[in-house]
Amino acid sequence: MRLDTPLRTPDSLRAIRPGRAFLTVAAVGALLLTGCSSSDNPGDAAAPTGKPVDGGTLRYAVTGSPATASDDPHGGLGNESDLLRFALAYDVLTVPGKDGESKPRLAVSWKPNKAMNRWTFMLRDDARFTDGRPVRAADVLYSLRRIADKSAENYGRLADFDMKASSADGDHTVVLATRAPMAQAAKALESVSFIVPEGTKDFSKTVPGSGPFKVRTSGAQTAVLVRNDRWWGSRPHLDRIEIQAVADPQARANAVTSGQADVAGSVSPAAVKSAGNSGGLQVVRRKGVTEYPFIMRMDTKPFDDPRVREAFRLATDRKALVDTVFLGYGQIANDLPTPYDPSYPADLPQRGRDVAEAKELLRQAGHADGLNITLHTTTAYPGMDTAATLYARQLSEIGVKAKVKVEPADTYWTAVYAKKAFYTGYYGGISFPDLARVGLLSTSPTNETAWKNKQFDAGFTRAMGTLDADRRNTLLAEIQRDLWKDGGYVVWGTGDGLDLAARGVAGLPDGPGFQRMFIDQVWMAK
Repeated sequence: MRLDTPLRTPDSLRAIRPGRAFLTVAAVGALLLTGCSSSDNPGDAAAPTGKPVDGGTLRYAVTGSPATASDDPHGGLGNESDLLRFALAYDVLTVPGKDGESKPRLAVSWKPNKAMNRWTFMLRDDARFTDGRPVRAADVLYSLRRIADKSAENYGRLADFDMKASSADGDHTVVLATRAPMAQAAKALESVSFIVPEGTKDFSKTVPGSGPFKVRTSGAQTAVLVRNDRWWGSRPHLDRIEIQAVADPQARANAVTSGQADVAGSVSPAAVKSAGNSGGLQVVRRKGVTEYPFIMRMDTKPFDDPRVREAFRLATDRKALVDTVFLGYGQIANDLPTPYDPSYPADLPQRGRDVAEAKELLRQAGHADGLNITLHTTTAYPGMDTAATLYARQLSEIGVKAKVKVEPADTYWTAVYAKKAFYTGYYGGISFPDLARVGLLSTSPTNETAWKNKQFDAGFTRAMGTLDADRRNTLLAEIQRDLWKDGGYVVWGTGDGLDLAARGVAGLPDGPGFQRMFIDQVWMAK
């Protein structure tokens, strides 16, 4: 769809064909900025300070494939470009806070019953959709039920709730039932509970929202939103936000360095290294949130044998991968997918490289003559293909011939993720409870490693029913020990999420997960 003021598109953006993708578990659970700060590169500009300035347009180049674009906020949450648009146009019940606790948004308060299987959420009474209608409990219940009904598309992001047993009590109270005692109902709703008017079914045309911005035009490649002056919250400073869906990370960086965009999300460390020579760009670092784990499907040969999985972990030169892929913006990891989560069992011994032991384990598993296997990867996020290529070389030292197959970014998350036996994954700051719900329980809709462990399931249920945070994290740490020992992950390192921003951009959000999608208070210096 044509914009009111069309952006000039550099060659690297023109090469992207219109079309549609989705984010991995990382996007579903979360996706993912621990702060806008200058990097170690000389010449980087600091963010503007002082009193925010009203007015202006922010042009944001964000991860997304036009081939997989979606207008439905309750489905698979497609691209980050779609998610950013939804976060601006629709209200959500709760949002992540800087302290890790849920903060009010459309919901102003919540409390459980004694059994912690019924949560009462009190809603704002001043929220209105862009067509003037008030936002009611019936709209909230309808939206949540629609999300639950589309669980096959959205990886069961409301699987813990019993929406049939939930109810609206008047216009501003919603009672949500959970399938088991649940201490973190508000956190499970963070940022994904996009509210639309009751009865909405057709998303091919603009649907009224109650968020800080409203959609003016929306196309597969670019969306334009303008400030919603009816929003109940703090008045946005920007007049307009233009979202560009750009699949290639280098193309996103080029859009900022060439002046075609003001912010580029998820760029490569190499792009950051050169930012000092690009007119004083800001570097936004989301500390330690990026992971490209190698995922082994435990229901598929040869990874149904725990000795093979352990051999692949022992073959890993973690420091070489971190140094090569993250270029100094990362640290080694220890085969658990959320080392930044407060439940991470930090006392586990660091698994190191042991080529001889890895060869012996393969011999015991019947692979003394080696293995031939395909390692799938893509270029959706910077360094995914580099990581796979280097890891294949490391595997060759234990007799494994791994053919690296670089798959199209447009279809990777639908055709490869959670389907192929051996592939490169991506996380961008998802919490351990979210990951467990979506990808590790026996009943998880997207069990990416085919990890099915009744003891793990029971331990997770027990932890989620524990109100005390310290005790809950202790219980979650216990079930991660088995995952570290026998699971299907090779988590070799974590890197900083890296974004580029033009000199005049200020107020970018400063938290992990979906928090970076809430950019309604960003402003542009004159």
